[in-house]
Formats: sequence, structure tokens, C-alpha cells
Amino acid sequence: MANAPQQAAPQATPEAPPTRMLFLGADSLADGFRLIGFEAHANPSAADVDEVFRELRRSRDKAFVVVDEAVMRSGAANLARVRREGGRIVVVSVPPLAGPVELESEVADRLQAMFGLGKISH
Repeated sequence: MANAPQQAAPQATPEAPPTRMLFLGADSLADGFRLIGFEAHANPSAADVDEVFRELRRSRDKAFVVVDEAVMRSGAANLARVRREGGRIVVVSVPPLAGPVELESEVADRLQAMFGLGKISH
């Protein structure tokens, strides 16, 4: 009987670490994000926000981060740095549950510049 050709065993490839999913913002939104699997940081101070983003930068983790408008406007230096750099940490903002919506983003800024509109709100 002829020898059957041997197939090489599949090589194990190191599994990429999962992308972290975080929410930073109002406690009224934090519970919902927590229910769908996000790490939730309810009502963080500007210092807390800065520390979370400092840790993400230091750890080199990939992350998808949802923040509310108050956090986006917190002035946290590491949040601003992550937004400028782009790449492995994606930051998006969500409007508050109640009250007027004034989105702060590059898209809103570009629309304002293009059309001479005031702050983009709904």
C-alpha cells in the first residue's frame, strides 16, 4: 500500500487581542452600554477621562470608545491626543438623552465651515 501524503499540521497563529469596548459618560446611558458588554465609566471627571485614555495609549490596546458630549468637551488632554492621532483607538460621541443636541465632531465642524452654519444641533 502506498504511503499517503502527509499534510502539514496547521500552524497556530497568535490570536489578536480583542478590541476593548468602552463607554464614558452619563449614568443614564452607562447602564445600557454595560448591558451590551461595554466597560462603562459613569459620570467620569475630566481627570478620570484623561486617565482612561492615558491607559489605552500606554497599553497599546485596540479600542472602540463611545463618549457622551460632556466627556467630548471635557478638555482631557489624552482624549484630544487620541482623536488627533486616530488609528487603533476609535472615539465616537453620542448625544444626551434629553435636551438639545450639539454634536462636536470633525464632521460637524466641516459642515459648519462649508455652509456657514451655527453649531450643528437637532
